[in-house]
Parts: sequence; C-alpha cells; structure tokens
Amino acid sequence: MNNAPRHRPLAIGPLRAFEAVARLLSFRAAAEELHLTQSAISRQIRSLEDEIGCTLFLRGTRHVELSTDGALLRTQVVSMIERLDATVRQIRQSRGRRVVNVTTFASFASLWLLPRLEAFQRAHADIDIRVSALDQIVDIDDSEIDLALRYCAPGQVPPGAVRLFGETLVPVASPWLVEQAARGLAPPLRQPSDLAQHSLAEEDDQRPTAQYLSWRRWLAEHGAPELQPRRWMYLNFTYQQIQAALSGQAVALARLALVYESLQRGELVEPFGPAGRMSSPSAYWLLLSRQGRSRPEVVQFAHWVEAQAAQSRRDIGETQHGDEGGLGEHD
Repeated sequence: MNNAPRHRPLAIGPLRAFEAVARLLSFRAAAEELHLTQSAISRQIRSLEDEIGCTLFLRGTRHVELSTDGALLRTQVVSMIERLDATVRQIRQSRGRRVVNVTTFASFASLWLLPRLEAFQRAHADIDIRVSALDQIVDIDDSEIDLALRYCAPGQVPPGAVRLFGETLVPVASPWLVEQAARGLAPPLRQPSDLAQHSLAEEDDQRPTAQYLSWRRWLAEHGAPELQPRRWMYLNFTYQQIQAALSGQAVALARLALVYESLQRGELVEPFGPAGRMSSPSAYWLLLSRQGRSRPEVVQFAHWVEAQAAQSRRDIGETQHGDEGGLGEHD
C-alpha cells in the first residue's frame, strides 16, 4: 500500500461502503444493504485505503474488525453521512410532499399517538407523518427530527418543552377475567389482597423512574406491602403489559391516559374502580426542534397534539397545570 499522503477530496461512494462495513462488520451484509456486489464493496474499501494511506479493516477468515485508524475514521464518517442525508431529505421534502418527523417511545406511539393519527391525516391529507419509535433519547436539534413526544419527571424536561398531561396509574384486567372471578370460576378480584391469587404484569426496568410504575409502590399505597402474587410477569414495554391484561394472562398496572379508550370500549376494566388509581411525578411532554419551529406543518401538527392532550387531561380528570404553557408564541 502506498503510504504517501494524498490531498484530493474523498469520494462519497467509498465512504458509504466503509460506513456500512464498519457498522455491520461484514462485506457481504454491506453489499446487500447497498445493493452492490461483494467484490464492488471490496474494491471501494481498497480504493479508500489507498487514498487515505492506511488499513481500515483487519480481515480474518470469517470475521472483519475495524483497525485503530478505521475506528477513528468511523466516528467522523457516521456523523457526516447522517448530516448529509438529513439535508438531502429536507431538500426533497421542501420540493415535494410536506413531512413531519416525530420521535417518541414505542409504547406511547402504539397506545396513544397511532390510534389518533388517522384523524389528523384525514384533515391534513397533504402532510405525511413519519414516526420513529425509539426508547433512547434523540437530540432533536442535531438530527432530522422535527418534534419529540417524551416522558420524564419535570426536573428532567428540556427547555421549551410543553407539558401534555401527567401520569396516573391504574390496575386493569380483562373483562373476561373479572367476569370469571365474579362467577366463582376464577379467584376473586374485588380488593387489593385478592391479587395474591393472580399474576401481575410488572415493569421490567432498572431506571430510577420505574419505581413510580411498580406494583410494589401500588401495593404499599393500598395496604398490602408484603403481598406476593401467584406469579410475576416481567415485561419491559408498556404495550406488552397491556397485551397481557387484554389476553387475561395478568393484571397490569397501566398508564391511564394510554388505556382510557380501551376502558371506554370495555376491552379492559378497572377491578378496583377509581379508588385503585395512583399518581406518579412523571409527565408527558412535547418538544419542537429548532428547524421544526420554522415549518408551518410541524407547528400545525404540534397544535393538534396539544388539542389531543387536552382531551386526555379531561378524560383522566386532570386539572390545569401552570407549566403547560403552549406553542402559541411559535405560530
């Protein structure tokens, strides 16, 4: 390999090939992703190594790994390609259909946002909504994301966030299970102590905020701190817990705003009624990115989300909070 330094700019094609191989650690998988042959990927990597003057990958018989120089290059190439792709998407969107890019966590997307989204799209047929359901927090000012819907305690809220509604937790169960219990065909389910004979779907989450979502906290507040259920069912997504309740496999401690419609339709029931409800310090928030604030379709969608959230506050009986603010100043 010629180690003499080069000064001409690098072509984008070999850099994309390098990023794909570095991410997948496979020439074959990178070729499939980029719709190229494996030999074409190999040629692009070799040409990039020749241009830079170093070895980027350590090639074994059945494995590929980044060299030290390759790892250093990858840190810059990934962010460069992401910024380039985001800019190209923005240009394409400005010349075609209007698109609002939304990030939120999977359970909120599944249980609250998506069931309502059809109404927005009927009223705004010229606006497309792209939902990215991720559990990790995305820096929306350093990506193509326009709007984030987040869940956290007030002290963790980014500046400029708008409060949508708070958190109320409630035991929910399948109406079939409650009916079977009432007829004596299943263990009773009338008071907290009865949960000792039922399975409980529990939040499998080690983050500090998870303590506020736990059955242990609910049981302590309802006079049964030492109760052990028939079995625990540990699930790390809220919608999985709701599915366990819907199917009659367990009693779930649900987020009321996310299951309110299911309760109204009779798909779930509150076995202990309103007395079984418990509050949490966390809440749901809306946050606009810098680029989103300047786009009318994003602000329009944000106002629609605020209106939907106002209905959720009414549904769960939440009184007005002074920190809700609103997006009126960004119209």
